[in-house]
Amino acid sequence: MDTNVFINNPSLTLPFSYTFTSSSNSSTTTSTTTDSSSGQWMDGRIWSKLPPPLLDRIIAFLPPPAFFRTRCVCKRFYSLLFSNAFLEIYLQLLRLRHNCFLFFKHKTLKSYVYKRGGGGRNDDDSNKAEGFLFDPHEIRWYRLSFAYIPSGFYPSGSSGGLVSWVSEGAGLKTILLCNPLVGSVSQLPPISRPRLFPSIGLSVTPTSIDVTVAGDDLISPYAVKNLSSESFHVDAGGFFSLWEMTSSLPRLCSLESGKMVYVQGKFYCMNYSPFSVLCYEVTGNRWIKIQAPMRRFLRSPSLLESQGKLILVAAVEKSKLNVPKSLRLWSLQQDNATWVEIERMPQPLYTQFAAEEGGKGFECVGNQEFVMIVLKGTSLQLLFDMVRKSWLWVPPCPYTGGGSSGSGGSDGEVLQGLAYDPVLTTPVVSLLDQLTLPYPGVC
Repeated sequence: MDTNVFINNPSLTLPFSYTFTSSSNSSTTTSTTTDSSSGQWMDGRIWSKLPPPLLDRIIAFLPPPAFFRTRCVCKRFYSLLFSNAFLEIYLQLLRLRHNCFLFFKHKTLKSYVYKRGGGGRNDDDSNKAEGFLFDPHEIRWYRLSFAYIPSGFYPSGSSGGLVSWVSEGAGLKTILLCNPLVGSVSQLPPISRPRLFPSIGLSVTPTSIDVTVAGDDLISPYAVKNLSSESFHVDAGGFFSLWEMTSSLPRLCSLESGKMVYVQGKFYCMNYSPFSVLCYEVTGNRWIKIQAPMRRFLRSPSLLESQGKLILVAAVEKSKLNVPKSLRLWSLQQDNATWVEIERMPQPLYTQFAAEEGGKGFECVGNQEFVMIVLKGTSLQLLFDMVRKSWLWVPPCPYTGGGSSGSGGSDGEVLQGLAYDPVLTTPVVSLLDQLTLPYPGVC
């Protein structure tokens, strides 16, 4: 398949089936041939004499866009993606990750339920899974095709370079893990209890995979209730735990977002009516409820992980008190009970933000120092850099159809964001090969 991979115009044939298209509008590719005396580029005579192991180590430091451009230089660079020696070097440097965001046009749960009686999504282009990668370092959009994902699955999370996809049909859910950079797909065994649209948490490291599924238990063909959770674990040490039932969920919990955030051995998710945060301690096998800050005055709360901490982002509206409306960020402290406000959107910017948002709500996703705020029903996203304390309106994604990217019109689509760290290789998925058979739709 001809594929544009992090390149302005040229296309090349790659050994895996996905497309990666840059949003750059430039019509020509800039030449890298520059006089060595200018100091912009290293003299080619020096590069040509570097030992291959040293050159491979330099290339391993490149972020994914630069790496894929480098593969166009020569056959040896092109083959690095399949070199065990190079991938071993790359894994040693994996801590220097290139944090990005991955967005999908995703139907709301309500639209899924309404279409369930009609046999689900079987129409026209709805089966063509597509993602939109945003690089906060370059302020640039890319498009990825997930054509290898079978129909009837929706994206639910991302961790360690893998994206999880969950079967839409009610019952025993099937979960797929894919690496978008190499087009690989692995399947987890089906969960043990039938559910409708549960909340799903994913944590992937170079040596382990942890998944937690909670809520939306099917107690009858026509009713669901948030009763239980179950967990999956596999690691390189040989320990397997295949969908063991964990402790019961707290009484009267409401898990509407379907999302979980993993922070230092714990999965967190929002609880609604009234707002609070549910925490599942993996090692302790117990659920606890954490009171949210200013819970009676929050609107559109979201949880995200940032630099090893849990962050709560929400609008605050205390209309009857002499407190200005605002958007605030709180950090959960180590006692797992106390919240500290760490940032507040400048008031002039919030006035503009509120006018654009128009009360339709917003969603947030975080990755390291960056927070992306997606306004529902619009094509607008706001990027916050917590290190530089800067706010930036992001150029709209050119691949989502303009203004429809936020709402999707009558089909009930929203732009769902995930924290995504592009990784060239994920050897931990090899642990799943002995557990499952190929999923339906794969030859």
